[in-house]
Amino acid sequence: MDVRQYAELFLSESRDHLTAYNHLVLEWEKDLSAREPVAGIFRAVHTIKGMAATMGYAAVADLAHRIENLLDVLRKGEKDATPALLDLLLRAGDVLEKGIALSAERGSTETPQPLLDELDGAAGTPAPQARRSRDSGAMPTIVGAGRTVKVVLATEAVLKGARAMLVLRRASALGVVTNVTPALAGLEAEEFDGRFSFRIDGLVTSDEIEKALREAGDVESVQVSEDAAEASPAEAARGRHIRVDLKRLDALMDEIGELAIARGRLQSIVSRLEDPALSEVAQQVGRLAQSLQGEIIAARMTPVWQVFDRFPRMVRDLAKQIGRQVDFRVEGKEIELDRAILDEIGDPLMHLLRNAVDHGIEPPQERLKRGKPAGGRLVLSAVRERSTVAIRVSDDGRGVDRARVLAKAKEQGLVDKGQAELPDEDLLKFLGRPGFSTAAAVTDVSGRGVGIDVVATAARALGGSIEVRSEEGKGTTFTVRLPVTLAIMRALLARAGEETYALPLTHVAETLDPRPEDIQRVQGRETILLRGRLLPIVRLSEVLGSGATVSHSRVPVIVLEMGERRAGVAVDALLGQQEIVVKSFEAPRGMLPVFSGATILGDGKPALILDAGGLT
Repeated sequence: MDVRQYAELFLSESRDHLTAYNHLVLEWEKDLSAREPVAGIFRAVHTIKGMAATMGYAAVADLAHRIENLLDVLRKGEKDATPALLDLLLRAGDVLEKGIALSAERGSTETPQPLLDELDGAAGTPAPQARRSRDSGAMPTIVGAGRTVKVVLATEAVLKGARAMLVLRRASALGVVTNVTPALAGLEAEEFDGRFSFRIDGLVTSDEIEKALREAGDVESVQVSEDAAEASPAEAARGRHIRVDLKRLDALMDEIGELAIARGRLQSIVSRLEDPALSEVAQQVGRLAQSLQGEIIAARMTPVWQVFDRFPRMVRDLAKQIGRQVDFRVEGKEIELDRAILDEIGDPLMHLLRNAVDHGIEPPQERLKRGKPAGGRLVLSAVRERSTVAIRVSDDGRGVDRARVLAKAKEQGLVDKGQAELPDEDLLKFLGRPGFSTAAAVTDVSGRGVGIDVVATAARALGGSIEVRSEEGKGTTFTVRLPVTLAIMRALLARAGEETYALPLTHVAETLDPRPEDIQRVQGRETILLRGRLLPIVRLSEVLGSGATVSHSRVPVIVLEMGERRAGVAVDALLGQQEIVVKSFEAPRGMLPVFSGATILGDGKPALILDAGGLT
């Protein structure tokens, strides 16, 4: 069996340990006298070293070993932790991450010698003149008496199949190995629990066999007996989790989407035929399809920490680069989102965090003058809100300079010269325009006016929204609201002109049926008084140019709620709710930015999905 087939698993497992490595180093950096982080860092590096050795990635294993040497010195208190040493550990971790990725891709990599020398120097260990692999020389094989060997790998061992192969490779150096149980194919299976047996024929003692096999690492026990080979238990404790390629989950989601469309069409046909037997079968098919859909969506749900965990290191490095002190916290890491959404939101969140560190949080001296602590607070949080997930980036910095934004907007002709105030809604419209920036100079961090634009575009593409709240001198909060899952959602169908449109229920608060006299004009906009608050109204037919609705006619109004923003959308008719499958949608050039996707309705006709953010 070729261990290279474990490359993807090795890469995945190693990334988890590297994440822990980086987080613990950052935690250690806050208190250099702490002893707890170094033990966790050591375990992470030791595990990576063991896995790399199992895979035959010598350069990765060697680098991990040298990091271990430095950590051992720090762990024993032979040397005090310093900012320079932690910087070295972070740089070494970066090289280790690159080496792991290259090894998994190519089968080998090289580590820059200056880094190795720096690690050896910091650890106080001489650079090795020559290194010889323990596996490089094979012991002489002398065929003789046969023995049965039962091996149990350690419970915490990762890549158990690859580790078992390493044990068998060591055994083959002692004699002829036969009767491997479970068979080699079984060692590759996900449910392989680390228990296996084999027969070895060779003139070696039991102690020699046990010693050689234990040197493979992660071996809990070795039992050598003289009698005939006996298979290890066929039924072992089976794992309850397996790794599934995301492409398979994507394919399943595509199929269940098509099934949902077919189910809708079937129900539409059955409603016209009025056949009780056919109706009963259609209902059963519908229930099964919905249950299957729920299971597949649940399988795709991923905790947000898998994206959030990359940001503490980024914030730390950026803060050091530009001379800021930042206390960065992450909250709600257990909240789950569809993996497809999570993959798309990483870069937009990075832009928000970079803007917060560069534009929002002041330099320490400026904060002290304002009566603030030298270090700024930056919080990335996720929380469930009804059927959405709200992700917030909050800082306690200087806030958005509204006067500067307004001046820039006037300069670009975006507002009237006489406008004196800038509400939060308009603030976001300007900050989200491509190329709009108030930075005095362009740097490698920011100033090109692309950050908020990237976030707003990504949020709209995912069927979500973004809003901003800022108070000068106190800080800024950006909130990105996203649907929990992207592919299938409940929607309210509405007609405007001759076309049917879908509006995701994520942002629908309620529907109204006002009398024509209830709709009044205030400051040039149609509004309605709803529970003591004025609600602005837009007429969908007018927005889309599909023929203006007669203002004195009675029309239903859909109340949209996006955080603290509320608005009403007047439509020609409400057509009920339906579960829709979201299809990607490339808007033609010049089309109004009010669509976020397309779908196929139960009657087989296409319909565009409205973007609540674009309408309000």
